[in-house]
Amino acid sequence: MRCTYTYPTGYQIMKVFWTKTEVTDPDEPPDLSEDPEYSQRLQYLGDKQQNCTVRLSHVTLKDSHMYYFRFITDKDKWIGKPGVTLTVTDLQVESPERVTEGDSVNLRCKSSCALTDRATFIWYRNSQPLTERRDRNNELLLQSVRREDSGRYSCAVDGHTHISPAVQLNVMYPPRNVSVSISPSGVIVEGDSVTLNCISDSNPPSEISWFKGKLNILQSGETYSITNIKSESSGDYHCSARNKHESQTSAAVNVNIMYPPRSVSVSIRPSGVIVEGDSVTLNCISDSNPPAEISWIKGGTIVGSGRIYNISKISSDDSGEYKCKSINEHGGKYSDAVTLNVMYSPRNVSVLISGSGVIVEGYSVTLNCISDSNPPAEISWFKGKRNILQSGETYSITNIKSEASGDYHCSARNIHGSQASAAVNVNITYPPRSVSVSISSSGVIVEGDSVTLNCISDSNPPAEISWIKVGTIVGSGRIYRISNISSDDSGEYKCKSINKHGWKYSDAVTLNVM
Repeated sequence: MRCTYTYPTGYQIMKVFWTKTEVTDPDEPPDLSEDPEYSQRLQYLGDKQQNCTVRLSHVTLKDSHMYYFRFITDKDKWIGKPGVTLTVTDLQVESPERVTEGDSVNLRCKSSCALTDRATFIWYRNSQPLTERRDRNNELLLQSVRREDSGRYSCAVDGHTHISPAVQLNVMYPPRNVSVSISPSGVIVEGDSVTLNCISDSNPPSEISWFKGKLNILQSGETYSITNIKSESSGDYHCSARNKHESQTSAAVNVNIMYPPRSVSVSIRPSGVIVEGDSVTLNCISDSNPPAEISWIKGGTIVGSGRIYNISKISSDDSGEYKCKSINEHGGKYSDAVTLNVMYSPRNVSVLISGSGVIVEGYSVTLNCISDSNPPAEISWFKGKRNILQSGETYSITNIKSEASGDYHCSARNIHGSQASAAVNVNITYPPRSVSVSISSSGVIVEGDSVTLNCISDSNPPAEISWIKVGTIVGSGRIYRISNISSDDSGEYKCKSINKHGWKYSDAVTLNVM
């Protein structure tokens, strides 16, 4: 749109722009160069002196409008009135809405423009030019139309860049190339979701019916979906496509459902009580397709393979939880665990003394009978060969006395046998007691005699003895001898008995030397 403008001398141009809005209020009209619909298509070719020409590219019918040039100086602002009216004309294709395959179709390129007799028309299908259809006739004749002729047709005038809006030519025809595809393709595993797709080429689109064997599934639609498919769904499937022109049936496809192991369980023979030395057979029962490989697990460790697992001469070490794992290429499953509870007589019977170490008189002592057996054994206690007449895994003695010293053992018994432990010795230690002094000469002691004092003491362990005369230690050992006694030896004597648990003095005795 060519444009010129003038303004008074001495004015300075601040801004020039084009707008679609006439100034009717104090607000500035919008600048088209800032409008997203125009910014990429609008090119200002003028300057800030006299030329205000603008180019608008790729015009459409929506661009039909009144356009104004606006310029702003440092002192005032003006807008060109009246503006420039832009009228956009268009090309259109006239076509029947629907045709049937084999019909003849006539398309016309119609324009509101006044075209010369020399105008040449170009036809397009799906935006691709039909090179053989370039002539001065504005009509396109399609004889004996085929389904391949369907598409969006548009036309243009040679020498002009504008192409008419496309018009859809809809060619009707009966179903053909009907087939069934399976998704996902390949092996189908039980539990999968499977979709059968009926592929059909027809116009108008066909109504689809589904069949399993000769049974009508009574479901329509291009897809037939089975979620969480079961093995019972295996079989031959086909679809039938029908529209108002004709119908066609697909070839059958086979749906073969594979499935991982299921219903996995373990049976035990014999089914009753299992005693050490018996032979036991475990059998893994499993349903799968294809047949599964079997492995046997005891407490997280693989111990065997195959459907049968035999244990000959079973021992208590074979007790525990067993399960089998059934696995094929489609999955695996464990059976529930079964427990082998092997019965056996008591063994490894022993006695443990709590608080190991020295036992001092007055302490509390507990003897524990340790026994390995199944079922658990009944425990009896013995001191020497005497039955203590007490049962239970523990035998406790509170405030123990030295009389409790001796050899103890326990006996463990269940329905399969019995065993006695080795004896353990309970040795009770205690401090000195019953300390006294005896004098070898029971009569009158005369100066020059020989006298022996003996310290009598009961203790465990044996005590060390020291002799005291009037607060002074005068000797040690159980015997204290005085040879050729003198009057200086007269006085009170006593002995002191001591071990690691305590000590005690005897009563004092008096030597009165004559």
